[in-house]
Amino acid sequence: MDEQLFFKKLNRLCTSKEIFDFLSSLEVMSDTMASGVLQRISEVEVDDNGLKNPEGVLENEVFRALCFQFEFESSKLSNTGLLNALQALIKLRIDPQSTLMASLLSEGEERLGKGQLTVKNVCALGESLLELEGPSCATLEQIVNHMQEKDIEKWSPREMVMVYKMLQVTVREGKQYQHLLNRMNSVTLTIVSQLSPTFTSMILNSLVVLHQTQAVPLVAALCKHSVKHIPYFRGDELVNVLEAFLYFGHREQIFTEALETHVPESIFTMHPQTVSKVMQYCCRKMILSKPIFDAVAEGFISYADRFTTDQIAEYIIPFGTLNYLPPSAASLFRKLETILHTRFNHFQPHTLLNLLHSCVLIQRYPVNFLPKIFGPYFLHQLQAQPPGLDRIVTSQLTQLFLTVTLECPFYEGPKLLPKYQVKAFLTPHSSLDVHLLKRVKTGLLYLLKKRIYFASEVSTPYFYTVDIEIKLDEEGFVLPAAQCEEVHRRIALCVDGQNRFCVNSHNLLGEEAIKQRHLQLLGYEVVQIPFFEIESLQNCSKMAEYLHQKIFPHTYGLSC
Repeated sequence: MDEQLFFKKLNRLCTSKEIFDFLSSLEVMSDTMASGVLQRISEVEVDDNGLKNPEGVLENEVFRALCFQFEFESSKLSNTGLLNALQALIKLRIDPQSTLMASLLSEGEERLGKGQLTVKNVCALGESLLELEGPSCATLEQIVNHMQEKDIEKWSPREMVMVYKMLQVTVREGKQYQHLLNRMNSVTLTIVSQLSPTFTSMILNSLVVLHQTQAVPLVAALCKHSVKHIPYFRGDELVNVLEAFLYFGHREQIFTEALETHVPESIFTMHPQTVSKVMQYCCRKMILSKPIFDAVAEGFISYADRFTTDQIAEYIIPFGTLNYLPPSAASLFRKLETILHTRFNHFQPHTLLNLLHSCVLIQRYPVNFLPKIFGPYFLHQLQAQPPGLDRIVTSQLTQLFLTVTLECPFYEGPKLLPKYQVKAFLTPHSSLDVHLLKRVKTGLLYLLKKRIYFASEVSTPYFYTVDIEIKLDEEGFVLPAAQCEEVHRRIALCVDGQNRFCVNSHNLLGEEAIKQRHLQLLGYEVVQIPFFEIESLQNCSKMAEYLHQKIFPHTYGLSC
């Protein structure tokens, strides 16, 4: 039978029985046709759980006859027949130690050594070796060395992807293949538009594993190209793409917009690990996407019982970090509390602390669980596991303790012992914008006339640092900053630069929101000076006028 007609008929068959019946009607076929049969059987009979009908396939006489010929006539096979058969048999889970597989592999490696394989053949052999033997396979390095001598411009996208994949597992610490990678990166840049969702994801993953931080144009092009593939990526492929965005520090507004369309539409079918990675991406990039967060909250309410403890934390923590309560917040945190009651002891200590700390940032108080958190057993567990009781961990514990002290006066459980408390909080996301602070100080000096009337970066006994503090007496007159007597009012100016807000948003981050809330509860009059209100003020006079209105709105003039 003509090969073209043969494959046309073969590809219409949907079960192994139909395929075997079809073969029984043929007298002769080429090795390419025979390997095509094995591939078609693997397509119709293998799913995520393996071979659907092992006995019906592996014990079939026609199948056994095919395998017998491949095993004992491997030296007579064409390169395509040999390597396609090998790939199909791997997919069919044939024992890697069997004489059939050993015969095909040995023949493939022999032809590689003799230089008889094309680039396409070499890549097929490499793919099979990766499947069978993994990174430890010595032949992979031989294949990569062989590929260095080839004309990269002529490689197909599939061949390019396979070489990246082989380099991923053969390159360790050394840079011996960087020259090859540089050439591949340059050529790949020219074919980005041809890449499928799978190939786009695989190359981005390889660039991350191979630390190709210098391949900026390629990374940017792949990230941009990935936007149109978002609805078509499998879960693990989207995870690879998100990890690449995070690793290379890349951000594309259109990528976020595509996620905002895809996630709400697919939230009930997406794998929890994929959703966790989307939330990690939003959290690390400080992207408050209400469509994504609202959909994730709904997904959590419906399916959180099936999640791992890490996934539960990864879903919830970004809500606190980015200071956002979704419309379904009541149901969301009721669900979380139910899970914590039933699975509290399943959480790793540091994961649990991060989770509970994120809740208090948005005024969701885990008072039922704090007696355990402040208890000696849990604190010992924290200390025993990396990173131990470092400054960030003790800052979280202290802020939890301060929160229940200020915001939950009804809490009567154990207190956090002073030895676990910090003197000042670490605020990793909300550091002070020095340039903005300088502008505000210059405006204050113009307004108050003397530098003695305000202090900057003031440490308080309450763990927080105030950006600028102004003290007033009972009659509302400004006092020298160093004066401690007759202080009737304290004004805390919060000079909030862009880094204290979510990206492209006027929404304060959780750690800054809780600070301003607590300063008010501690008796300060909090005056927020956000960057977006003062970035257009051109001179000291305008800044002083603005500060006058913000700090002393009811005063026409100032007497110090």
